Amino acid sequence: MPASALDYRSVGVPAAILFDTPSKAGKKLFLIRAQTPVEVLVRLDGWIKVRDAEGALAWIEARNLAEQRMLQVTAASAEVREAPNASANVLLSLAKGVVVEYLEAGEPGWVKVRHRDGVTGFIRNTQVWGL
Repeated sequence: MPASALDYRSVGVPAAILFDTPSKAGKKLFLIRAQTPVEVLVRLDGWIKVRDAEGALAWIEARNLAEQRMLQVTAASAEVREAPNASANVLLSLAKGVVVEYLEAGEPGWVKVRHRDGVTGFIRNTQVWGL
């Protein structure tokens, strides 16, 4: 059964194995770290087919995913700002691949996030994946 459009989850265990088929007998493709966001594509008997920020497709056991919504920086660098505008103070600079928690949609083009260090602010939605 297909999942709804734009359904995102994050890895809820320290590391999870991604497989090429919805079975532990399938080929192990790679490990995915905790809190990494994935897009849910298909659900099948305790397994979920997902896409990551790089576009790779794989199967993961459903029990390894959490409801918590995370976003991954896809730009070479991104800035978390105090307010949802380009002239607001920069609170934090993030490198590509860093994961932040999605809190809510901000002004058009911005999203409110929280870094694992507790810094909360706004980032451009074009600099992250998982929306």
